[in-house]
Amino acid sequence: MAVRIAATGLRAWLVQRASAIYMLLFIVFLLAHFTVDPPHSYPAWHAWMTSYGVRIITTVFFAALLAHAWVGLRDVVMDYVHATALRVCVLALLGFSLAATGVWMMRILWMARG
Repeated sequence: MAVRIAATGLRAWLVQRASAIYMLLFIVFLLAHFTVDPPHSYPAWHAWMTSYGVRIITTVFFAALLAHAWVGLRDVVMDYVHATALRVCVLALLGFSLAATGVWMMRILWMARG
């Protein structure tokens, strides 16, 4: 049983670190792109943003962001909400909110006309 708990903690730690590294790399990519070749109009920005490659890396960014938020907030809730029923409700609300945010982001990115 102790090995399983340790593996779960390691998995959460790895998700936090991997998602943080990806988000950092994505932000560096955005800064480099907008420094070297900034879009000078809305149609140029829209064309860049709706290109297939940018949609994919942006989707992965938001998936990493939501996973990072889930692990961090889940740990806070588990540390500070001691009543089991309340903890389950808070975690369910948190999970639903993050999932809804993910669906909203996917709709914005992939339903835009390119």
